[in-house]
Amino acid sequence: MKQLLAIIVLLAALTARGEDGHALWLRLQANGQPADVSWTCVGDNGYQPSATLQVAMAELKGYWKGAPITLSLVSGHRQGLFGKEGFRIQRQGSGLTIRSHSEIGLLYGAYYLLRQQQTGEAVEVGEQHPAFSLRVLNHWDNLNGSIERGYAGRSIFWWNGRPDRNRDQWKEYGRANASIGINGTVLNNVNASPRMLATEYLDSVRQIADVLRPYGMRVYLSVNFASPMSVAVGSVNGGKVLSTADPLDPQVAAWWQQKVAEIYRAIPDFGGFLVKANSEGQPGPGDYHRSHADGANMLADAIAPYGGIIMWRAFVYGYHEGATDRVMKAVNEFQPLDGQFRKNVIIQIKNGPLDFQPREPYSPLFDQLKQTPMMAELQITQEYLGQSRHLVYHGPMWKEFFGFVSPSTLTGVAGVANIGLDSNWCGHHFSQANWYVYGRLAWDPGQSSATIAREWLSQTFTTDAGFVNAMTELMESSHEACVNYMMPLGLHHIFKGDHHYGPEPEGNQPNFPDEWKPVWYHKAGKDGIGFNRSTHGGTGASQQYRQPFSSIYDDPQSCPEEYLLWFHHLPWDYRMTDGTTLWESLQAHYDEGVKAVETMVTSWAAIGRKYVDQRRYDEVSSRLQHQLENAREWRTHCLNYFRQFAE
Repeated sequence: MKQLLAIIVLLAALTARGEDGHALWLRLQANGQPADVSWTCVGDNGYQPSATLQVAMAELKGYWKGAPITLSLVSGHRQGLFGKEGFRIQRQGSGLTIRSHSEIGLLYGAYYLLRQQQTGEAVEVGEQHPAFSLRVLNHWDNLNGSIERGYAGRSIFWWNGRPDRNRDQWKEYGRANASIGINGTVLNNVNASPRMLATEYLDSVRQIADVLRPYGMRVYLSVNFASPMSVAVGSVNGGKVLSTADPLDPQVAAWWQQKVAEIYRAIPDFGGFLVKANSEGQPGPGDYHRSHADGANMLADAIAPYGGIIMWRAFVYGYHEGATDRVMKAVNEFQPLDGQFRKNVIIQIKNGPLDFQPREPYSPLFDQLKQTPMMAELQITQEYLGQSRHLVYHGPMWKEFFGFVSPSTLTGVAGVANIGLDSNWCGHHFSQANWYVYGRLAWDPGQSSATIAREWLSQTFTTDAGFVNAMTELMESSHEACVNYMMPLGLHHIFKGDHHYGPEPEGNQPNFPDEWKPVWYHKAGKDGIGFNRSTHGGTGASQQYRQPFSSIYDDPQSCPEEYLLWFHHLPWDYRMTDGTTLWESLQAHYDEGVKAVETMVTSWAAIGRKYVDQRRYDEVSSRLQHQLENAREWRTHCLNYFRQFAE
């Protein structure tokens, strides 16, 4: 027996030294024997539990270490106020009861209790329900297994057009999402291949949906608007592909109706389509001189009988447009169509008007649509924030966004996923926190980002206050640090080429005309720096915002300095609020960004070594060292470039 115990201790020690991060924040310790968990159904004596309730029971029996728990499904007239997916925790005698009107609500309640147990927080009696009905991940995965803007290996879903055989990982993925309340997933890239809708690939979608269903996740697909021109369906056009994708052509509408019917025969709870149309070369209704409403409504009519939705992206621009102000495109194209979309069409709008920059003002389209459902698109994957090579926690950035856009105006949120086949799922151990905080804010955007960071740290590493307090502070400051060493004071899009990693203020868009490439976004010259979007000789983009922001942003004296060069072109000797010149302030911000990363490196060395297993400590240390080198590169390259104009 002593020898066996020694082996167990040794194995535990080896595991502690070598965690790979694959467990994410679900590092639950199994019970020696099942916990006391039971279920009951109030209002339906003939009810039989499905796989979702079985998952909830198994999770609690396997990992709950507290008082007895009863899962109570409340049906019929007894339904209360906490909605279909919400739950209520109640004390009953010496035990606890989780009540919900749905099995998924019971599963969310189970994960709530396990989270409180992991973090050491007291169980709060009361009700919880999600703020948004749609809490969706957008995967930009391609059928060949590659991932656009993916930095953590290949797709967990696709491999040369077929689904990966690792169903256990799909199950782990569903479990992780359910634990933070995510209830949908778009399985493929918004730059969609028409082949996605071929029958053989839809069978793969069915297999994935079957695995994810017990975790409350509906599957969705990105679709290519011109799919009828590449894939034949049923009896439409004699079983041949069409020569057009015109949304007002009856054969095109019939094609989509038959394809949708095929999908729902295989996947009765299929969620719907995500569409990128007439943007970056993708086909759309504009190819036929039709509106976005024409295109979206044709798809919406096809899917409405099954309860499906159309998520129509408002990210619209093309390289052919020349030196226009791209940030105005969404409002210009969609505001005139407000009220013309079907009820099951939701306009999916990026948080900012450009393209997931380190910092952007919120998109003014959120102000302009009054009669059309909207959802916010956030980018979890760090395309412009260090690409899983930098530690940048997105919580503060997204809280900043929700400070301008009220959650009550939104139907849902979509997060561009950062998940791949790397052992730790996300490339960087701390990039897992961005998946986590997305899910937690999608459930309750009123939570503080610091609270969520503490939750994640406590579950992922240790509950020791010395570690959690210090690392929460580090995570909370990491986004501002990134903004400072990349693009402070409202500068934007000065990355290298298509891959968007590293600085290139001298001109970074290979598809843009040479004559305006060098100064497209920062407009640096002897007369100053910044993009004039004011009404004073600028593009007037400031006026797309609601009051008081349209007036605040239009005047450099009232414009917040974090957006100053987004809205204004100012001389290098312009006086900032602290009395320094614009050029001096720009230099100071770059210095502050680098110093912040230096602090991150030293803090992790002091704290991480004490509390974190060797493997994860070393891997994070290596990434932080690279981040510091890259931050210094940003500072040196950008300041040297701007110096030729400023001094």
